[in-house]
Amino acid sequence: APSPTTAVPYTSVKCIDVRKNHHKTKWLMPWGLNHCKKLKDFDEAVSRQIEANDIVFAVHIPLPSKEMSPWFQFMLFIMQLDIAFKMDNDLKENAEITLDVSLAYRDDMFDDWEEIAHAIEIRKLKCTFGSPKTVESEGRHYDCDFLPFMEIGSVAHKYYLINIRLPVNDRKGINVGIGEIKDIRLVGIHQNGGFTKVWFAMKTFLTPSILIIMVWYWRRITLMTRAPVLLEKVIFALGISMTFINIPVEWFSIGFDWTWMLLFGDIRQGIFYAMLLSFWIIFCGEHMMDQNERNRLSGYWKQVGPIAVGSFCLFIFDMCERGVQLKNPFYSIWTTEVGTELAMAFIIVAGICLCLYFLFLCFMVFQVFRNISGKQSSLPAMSKARRLHYEGLIFRFKFLMLITLACAAMTVIFFIVSQVTEGHWKWGDITIQANSAFFTGIYGMWNLYVFALMFLYAPSHKNYGEEQSNGDLGVNSGEELQLTTTITHVDGPTEVYKLARKEAQE
Repeated sequence: APSPTTAVPYTSVKCIDVRKNHHKTKWLMPWGLNHCKKLKDFDEAVSRQIEANDIVFAVHIPLPSKEMSPWFQFMLFIMQLDIAFKMDNDLKENAEITLDVSLAYRDDMFDDWEEIAHAIEIRKLKCTFGSPKTVESEGRHYDCDFLPFMEIGSVAHKYYLINIRLPVNDRKGINVGIGEIKDIRLVGIHQNGGFTKVWFAMKTFLTPSILIIMVWYWRRITLMTRAPVLLEKVIFALGISMTFINIPVEWFSIGFDWTWMLLFGDIRQGIFYAMLLSFWIIFCGEHMMDQNERNRLSGYWKQVGPIAVGSFCLFIFDMCERGVQLKNPFYSIWTTEVGTELAMAFIIVAGICLCLYFLFLCFMVFQVFRNISGKQSSLPAMSKARRLHYEGLIFRFKFLMLITLACAAMTVIFFIVSQVTEGHWKWGDITIQANSAFFTGIYGMWNLYVFALMFLYAPSHKNYGEEQSNGDLGVNSGEELQLTTTITHVDGPTEVYKLARKEAQE
């Protein structure tokens, strides 16, 4: 697949609008048939006595002779201001810039522009000046941080137009002390159409495969005369959450203007993360041969509780950002000091918690391995057929545990990288870009892992041991207790589950 996203730089065109009731008249186009009257720079505006309130920065998306496509899925814009140093118009400490922004669309070059959103937004300027502030330094540019500008959850139209005004009001102190702005530049980031097609194809292919194994798995469990054990229920729940994230509802975003798809995707992923993290704790816990009361979800509240709380916090954080953007695409939690600190704190705390979780999981897996090694000491006393059978089970079980650890490590890395990547877009460092192989690889790994779990943990209809063990020399029926659970009838748990359950008789 091509890289997941593309960043396109845009430079705004300075248009002159001297009519009153600006927004009720018409939109200002930077180029094309009805393009606006342009200014080269602000010196020309001063010489022609054009006020700052009559200048509109216009940006047409995409660039000339191109069109946008629903395959791009979303648009994220970050803004960079070119501010020059002037002795008589210096940039104040903690200066704030007020933007009067409007967004419109059309699907034909000759149609009228239709408004999507209009907002008055405030952004904090964070700029540094490398040289001493003397007359000689006049005209040099400040080094300013990128500003989050806009995010839209669908690209349903071919052409978009952004009009930005910087209203000046000396009495109210609006846009005063922001230095001499020379240019407004935007960087537009959207998903690549080629990557979207590969992504959709993967989802479309994987959905039926997981659905089929889920139906087969649950049918095998319902054929048992006993009730399903906790581990079997949790594996089935994991399968449901994987199916939920797999279902390719994104196909509808090609034909419909569903701006909430980004938020919906985040919620789906959040549910899957919570289910996967909870599953790993229960999976290892159910194979610990300690004397705790297991096979009940309430026995894991100390471990699963924090995961649920963390997932809820993640949901609230997402609603504060993407939920509000459904109404106002120019809103960003990163624009305020408190919002930025909260967002940064969230990413850091989530990363630390996930790393601690992974270490805890490694410790649990180590304990399970130690218990399994204890079980292996009883193998030499068995008949050859049964010994080979159980050696195979132990090998498969250890392999599954190591795969679980590898899957957990990759998931933790993926979560941290995706959060940092998204954060860097908001902060403005557009150079960081995760490889498409990383996204598709992790997604494929989750599906394979869930598939393998259902396949390995489906209750077996085979009955090993009875007819072989009693006829063999030197083996008594007590050996049967070595590696089975207290459930003795045919419909007991799976072989792997029996092997390592805590009720195993020592």
